[in-house]
Amino acid sequence: MALRTLTPKNAAALDKDLMSIGGFSLDQLMELAGLSVSQAVYRVQPLSKGRKILVACGPGNNGGDGLVAARHLWHYGYQPTVYYPKQSKNDLFQRLATQLRNLDIPFTDDLPAAMKNTHHIVDAIFGFSFEGEVREPFSSVIEALRMTSLPITSVDAPSSWNIETGPPDSGPGYGFQPTTLISLTAPKPLIKWFKGRHFVGGRFLTPEMARKYDLDVPTYEGLDQVVEVEVQKG
Repeated sequence: MALRTLTPKNAAALDKDLMSIGGFSLDQLMELAGLSVSQAVYRVQPLSKGRKILVACGPGNNGGDGLVAARHLWHYGYQPTVYYPKQSKNDLFQRLATQLRNLDIPFTDDLPAAMKNTHHIVDAIFGFSFEGEVREPFSSVIEALRMTSLPITSVDAPSSWNIETGPPDSGPGYGFQPTTLISLTAPKPLIKWFKGRHFVGGRFLTPEMARKYDLDVPTYEGLDQVVEVEVQKG
């Protein structure tokens, strides 16, 4: 099933609508997003394939989705480790980090060592609002993700990719192609350059909101918060 895509401008406007006329709070949306990410990871990395999950988090909302996903993965029986080099001082993000520490989920500053001791990586560094130049420490992180042979699930966008024009032509992220992408709410235009398994998550859109933004709502089965889909190429 091909799904229509959501531009960065409309994605930002949709988030505002969800938190105004939709009645959602930011922490509700982040909880739903992180839950979707955790279910996508469960689909592609079942416990039988390895329990160690490295969650690489950026400083913004994409990183918050990663923190939520790490908590859910712990409850599923995984052994998550969090790499979070630029921790936000925002109260919401501080509380999400506290929730993980209360579960004794380790935080690490040593990315190379953590990558040697994991079965799967969650790329929750940059999402749909990313633009501009990738700076340290994240340029080195993204280069490490590009070089690894480990499976990677990217949250909403492969980090360093432009939402509309896809992978960079040079610099950090050039040649980076994760094995899985979980698009939140709807796919973004970059999906035409993605070659792996693709999931959509975010089971909260009303029919009216979907019509307003000209979106297709996939059919979610049972309790699932994600659905595996294809999108129209080109």
